[in-house]
Amino acid sequence: MALDVEELYRKYGPMVLRRCRQILRDEHAAQDALHDVFVQALDRADSLTQDYPSSLLYRMATNHCLNRLRERARRPQDRDEELLNSIASCDEGHAGFEWGSVLDRLFHREPASTRVMAVLHYLDGFTLEQVASETGLSVSGVRKRLRVLRERAKLQEATA
Repeated sequence: MALDVEELYRKYGPMVLRRCRQILRDEHAAQDALHDVFVQALDRADSLTQDYPSSLLYRMATNHCLNRLRERARRPQDRDEELLNSIASCDEGHAGFEWGSVLDRLFHREPASTRVMAVLHYLDGFTLEQVASETGLSVSGVRKRLRVLRERAKLQEATA
C-alpha cells in the first residue's frame, strides 16, 4: 500500500520540523528541509510502505539535513558570509568557530553514517540499540564506530 503523504504531513510534520530545526539551527532552512523531506516522500510514495512512518520520516529528515550541512560546507562562495554571520552571532567570541573547525576536521574522514550515529547518540540521546536500529548496523558496529570516533577526537584534542 502506498503512503498517504498528505496525512503523514499533518501527523508527522511537526516532528520532522523539530528535527530539522535541531540539526540546521536555522528556522528558514528547517522549513525548506521539512518541505524537501515530504517532497521526497511524495516522489517515492509508491515504493514506500506505511510500516513505521515516523521512523522513516525521522531518518529522512536527519539524512536530508546532514546532506544540507555537508553541501553548505562545500560551497565556498557562501562560506565567507556564513563565517561572518557565525562569528558575529557567537556569544563566546571565537569559541563557536573553533569547535566548528574541530568538528569539521573530525568528521572529514568519517563516513556519513558515522556522523548520523554520533548525532543520534550524543545529541539526541538515543541508546546504542536505538542507533543500531535506525542505521541498520549491529550494536557492536555502532559501538566500534563511536569508540573510534572518540579516540580520534582525543588524539585531535591532544595535538591541538
